[in-house]
Amino acid sequence: MIRRLAWYWLIPVAALAWEVVTRSAGAVYFPPPSTILARMREMAATEDVAADLVPSLARLAVGWALAAAAGVALGVLLGRSPLLAKLVEPMVHFGRSVPPAALLPVFLVFFKVGTPIQLAAIVYGVLWPVLVNSMDGARHVDTQYLDTAQVFHLPRWRVVLAAAAPKIFAGLRLSVALALIMMVISELYASSEGIGHRMREAEGIVDIPAMWAGIVLLGVLGVVLNGLFLAVERRALRWHRGRTAA
Repeated sequence: MIRRLAWYWLIPVAALAWEVVTRSAGAVYFPPPSTILARMREMAATEDVAADLVPSLARLAVGWALAAAAGVALGVLLGRSPLLAKLVEPMVHFGRSVPPAALLPVFLVFFKVGTPIQLAAIVYGVLWPVLVNSMDGARHVDTQYLDTAQVFHLPRWRVVLAAAAPKIFAGLRLSVALALIMMVISELYASSEGIGHRMREAEGIVDIPAMWAGIVLLGVLGVVLNGLFLAVERRALRWHRGRTAA
């Protein structure tokens, strides 16, 4: 923990360098941090920030949860069924190779503009890393674990999930960042509220500091969400770290 915190001194150094470089260059489209923070305070004081932030976070949470549940369930099923994997795996690799943003016009045909299309975009973008990692983890479960489960009459699925948990959590961690990306992309093109919609409005009136305020907010959200997920992961996989250390 102390080792990780030791790197945080780089944040004010990077912010200071950003401030100096941008003020020296006088770049209109790359404002200094002081200007961005001032615009963020102004927006917080004069606009209903919660009206954009809360819907975005709600869609992010619901879309991620749906994709995580579906990805883990399907991945474990495919990982434990070689025949089913041979039939479905080519379609899985085809689906994950298609950029989610490229399917937004297709989603517009099948879903209503607003929350439905945004949830569809988030679920599609998040599903693949969870599915592939869960499939890989379930496929390579040590047979000794399964034999032990049979001897002690333990539910087979619980042993498979426990053994595949490190791989599953690796996919889930990747999916958190993808969920944030897909949330913003869907709100940029198919929303009347949210962080992405606010950034699109700022672009329309050429409010550069407001656009950067949205970018900074997304970066902060990414750091916070990653930290929260790592805390959950460390707690859930405590047994695994102890076993590998031994």
